[in-house]
Amino acid sequence: MFKALNERVKKLTVIDIGLIKWSVLFAAIIIVKLFPRLSVIGYPILILLMIACAARPVYTFWFKK
Repeated sequence: MFKALNERVKKLTVIDIGLIKWSVLFAAIIIVKLFPRLSVIGYPILILLMIACAARPVYTFWFKK
């Protein structure tokens, strides 16, 4: 399954990936508007979640040979 998805991702351009990022941002804004209690999450927790989500892509892009 992942092999087929990786082949499809290779067809995306930089513009496509940028548009995906913007759509995720706007989806996150909608989720926070629907559930306002999510906006009171502390910055340390958000930083920890950001690092946890970014660790594998950063490793794969910069360090994996």
